[in-house]
Amino acid sequence: MDIQKTYQAGQDLLEGRVVLVTGAGQGIGRTAAITYASHGATVILHGRRVEKLERVYDEIEALGKASAIILPFDFEKAVDADIAALAEAIASQMGRLDGILHNAAWTYGAMPLAYHKLEHWQTIMQVNLMVPAALTQACLPLLKASPDASVIMTGDTHGQAPAAYWGAFAVAKSGIEVLVRIQSEEWEMFPNLRINALIPGAVNTPQRTKTHPGSNNRALCPPEDLMRTYLYLMGPDSRGLSGKTLLCQA
Repeated sequence: MDIQKTYQAGQDLLEGRVVLVTGAGQGIGRTAAITYASHGATVILHGRRVEKLERVYDEIEALGKASAIILPFDFEKAVDADIAALAEAIASQMGRLDGILHNAAWTYGAMPLAYHKLEHWQTIMQVNLMVPAALTQACLPLLKASPDASVIMTGDTHGQAPAAYWGAFAVAKSGIEVLVRIQSEEWEMFPNLRINALIPGAVNTPQRTKTHPGSNNRALCPPEDLMRTYLYLMGPDSRGLSGKTLLCQA
């Protein structure tokens, strides 16, 4: 099935579910959060900048269908205790968690490996790979308690086809696919858990503008055009699919 072209999500697809979206302040994260809420989910909005999250919160409240909460958190500075506290906050405020979209990302932009300092490696690996893995682990008790839980990791084309100047970011994103395969195998005894990687491709987002400043990014598809795949992976129709990497755009 060509999910992006043919999948049709019911309006109540995520009714009663609680979904955490990281990097929800702009771009794909913002669009996914609003889309999940429009299909019934209560969405936990993660990001670094509260003012951006507040705008997304207002958009969701205006739908009149579901609610949202704001959970600001800086992945770059996080340590184990911070991540554990974040998971505890979700448990105490929401009482459940049925899905995570790991959408938060960070890159300094294209640069040769010769210019990568240790701090570049540390920040990029921390935000794009290490914290998503650690946060999933911290939230595992909540996910196990859900009758149907889905974790979506965001990959990147440069993780599949590494190229010059993408350095630490490409390495981190290639690690996402390895992480997903390993985690999926370790969850085989839990039929209610699944984890997959999703590669959105070239999309007109603020992140794309940052990494490709000379490109005509307005000619690219908007995040809204990808939401069928995001809904499919987060909702019950993808139950049984795990350990895979899906491309939103061929």
